[in-house]
Amino acid sequence: MPQISLDNVNLYYETTGQGQPLVFINGLGSSTRDWDRQVAEFSRTYQVITYDLRGHGRSDKPAGPYSIPQFAADSAGLLNALGVASAHIVGLSLGGGVAFQLALDYVQLVKTMTIVNSAPAMVGITPDAQKEVERRVAIVRQMGMRAMGEALAPNLFPKVEHAALRQTFVEQWAKNDPQAYIEATLSMVGWNVTDRLGSIRCPTLVIAADQDYSPVAIKEAYVKLLPDAQLVVIADAHHATPVERPQEFNAALAQFLARHS
Repeated sequence: MPQISLDNVNLYYETTGQGQPLVFINGLGSSTRDWDRQVAEFSRTYQVITYDLRGHGRSDKPAGPYSIPQFAADSAGLLNALGVASAHIVGLSLGGGVAFQLALDYVQLVKTMTIVNSAPAMVGITPDAQKEVERRVAIVRQMGMRAMGEALAPNLFPKVEHAALRQTFVEQWAKNDPQAYIEATLSMVGWNVTDRLGSIRCPTLVIAADQDYSPVAIKEAYVKLLPDAQLVVIADAHHATPVERPQEFNAALAQFLARHS
């Protein structure tokens, strides 16, 4: 099992293909497994690197608290250990926050950045965001990870034809460590880099599902603050867009990367 040992954590990672490094950073409660549809596509032309954030998947789950700057430092440590001087970075949800932080704190490592259904401040951008954090923490503490997965699945994959995706999601979610999930959830509280977006110079793609938790208007607003950014909206899609709509997602990402590779 490939792992990189950093100062205080072992991170599980996978590399596939050859070419310019392309890194996918998982969302909250997710793991390398949720990028399968992207690995198969992009490893034909890129060196695809996927890994599990601390507290997730097959990476270590040390005691908290966790923070987004800490996640970004872990990511930088992994890339340095792999000898990657610069990479295309793709982050979903919590992983998008990590990508923002990586682009700010480790400028030289980020060739391009793709932000998927995320924002530069993930709690506080909508009135219900703080309540959602509290709700998730309460469900996990009182009923466990499977119950949390069962609560989320219908929102992420609501259609009749999504039945298999919902079941797979619940089974994978149930494997999360409860305390590590809580710590990762709390890492989003108080984090906000909106006032630093003007200093991000790398080309940026923002991919937004039209039925994401936060409205497209949120993404439109912060895209205007980035010096070199574009927004792509995927219609009839929800928060887990790379899993729900892989063809549309991959096409948007491939087009963007082709212009900057």
